[in-house]
Amino acid sequence: MSALTGKDVRVRNIRAGRPNPGLAPQHITAVNGVASLCNAKVTGAVAGSTDLSFFPGSISGGKLRLDVGTAGSISLVLQACVLPAIRAGKVTRLEVLGGTNVRWSPPIDYCSDLLLPLLKRMGMDIRMQVVSRGFYPEGGGKVTVEVEPPTEILALDLNERGTLSRLRGVCFSQNLPEHVCTRMSHSVKKAFLDEGGIVMRNDTSFGKSTGAGVCLFAEYERTVLGVDALGERGVPAEKVAENAAEALRKEMRGIGTLDDHAADQLIPYMALAEGESVFRVREVTKHLATQMWLINKFLDATFSLRSLPSGHEIHVSP
Repeated sequence: MSALTGKDVRVRNIRAGRPNPGLAPQHITAVNGVASLCNAKVTGAVAGSTDLSFFPGSISGGKLRLDVGTAGSISLVLQACVLPAIRAGKVTRLEVLGGTNVRWSPPIDYCSDLLLPLLKRMGMDIRMQVVSRGFYPEGGGKVTVEVEPPTEILALDLNERGTLSRLRGVCFSQNLPEHVCTRMSHSVKKAFLDEGGIVMRNDTSFGKSTGAGVCLFAEYERTVLGVDALGERGVPAEKVAENAAEALRKEMRGIGTLDDHAADQLIPYMALAEGESVFRVREVTKHLATQMWLINKFLDATFSLRSLPSGHEIHVSP
């Protein structure tokens, strides 16, 4: 937001309530990436820092290679860098190394299959390629992204989902026997027999790190809902798949036109759009509430919340 608006910012008490307070490698990589995109001066961008000052220049875009150096989340780095890149005067090309599927952050499949298609509806041309997957703790993932600055950002009208078009998903594993993906896929398909079935794709690979998981999507006429589950040592593949299936059912039973995670990631773009956006969520998460508070520190956007019997409808007026 600082890069977008040209306003200096100081952030204090960063992640103060966490077991390991302060900036982690992925946060530092994100800050430095945004700084490079807008020729900013930065103080405090070091490991463990709880105080950061950011003095932006003009957004120039360009070509960046960003290496988290650990299994830190690639998607979190992209969240930070793509937003100012849409205001650059030329195409921005990002190569990010780190973790593609790690805990407490959006899996790269969620970014490519849900966030980017919804941003495309808003006029954004963002192209992504997953070169390799990276899991905790070794990392080794690599993702390339090209961001074409849009001529305008369109409002997103998600007052209704529309009819369900299809259910689909991907099971992925790296450095593991092929049957891991097969078992996850079979469990997901079994879970959705009553809904008319689900189309699954298996993605097996070999790389620096080992891991597995599943991402599931419910595609509607006007939107898409998504969930994920990451494999853990000692947890059967079938259980991972069942957890993901139940999470998607929960979203589908609700009234949300955006799932709980997509709402806070898309709302900054809505605050920059031409015209009013609207969407529904099952609940207003702390992430979403924080985003609305934060955006108002930089922009004059207005957020109107209307309580519904089983959720909330939110209007975003830039």
